[in-house]
Amino acid sequence: MESMEKIYRVHAGTVYGFLLSKTGNPDLAEELTQETFFRAVKASGKFKGDSTVSTWLCGIAKRVLFEYFRKQKKEKLPKEPEGYAASVEEEIFRDWDNLQIIKAIHHLEEPVREVMYLRLIGNLSFAQIGEIMGRSENWARVAFYRGKEKAAREAGL
Repeated sequence: MESMEKIYRVHAGTVYGFLLSKTGNPDLAEELTQETFFRAVKASGKFKGDSTVSTWLCGIAKRVLFEYFRKQKKEKLPKEPEGYAASVEEEIFRDWDNLQIIKAIHHLEEPVREVMYLRLIGNLSFAQIGEIMGRSENWARVAFYRGKEKAAREAGL
C-alpha cells in the first residue's frame, strides 16, 4: 500500500466531497475526513487491494458518518446543500421516515442489505458495489432493485 501521506494527498478531496454531500457542513465534513484517514492509518494492514483505495476510504467514511449520527442521536440526515442533485434512489426514499427505512433495510438478508447501504448511504456506483462485493456490476443492480422492492413492500409503500 502506498504511503498514507500520498494516499491522503490523492484521495482526501474525494472523501471530503463524499462527506460534504452527506452532511452539508464543510467543518463537519473536514472533521470526519480527518477521522476517516486516522482510521485508515490504523487499518492500513487490513487493506487487501480487492477494491480501489478510494472505495475502501469511502467505506471507512461511511462508517465514521454512521457513528457520528448515532452519537448525535439525529433522527434524520441534514438537508442536502443547495443545488445538490439527488440520485434516483434518494428521490424514491425521500419521503420515508428514517426509522422506517432503517427497519425495512435491516430486515433484508445479506448481501442485499449491504448493497442497499452502499448505494443509499455510501452513494457508491453499482460498479463500485460490485467490486467491493466481489461480484459484477449487473449483480449489484439486480440485488439493489430486489432489495428496494422488498423494503418498499415491508414498509407498506
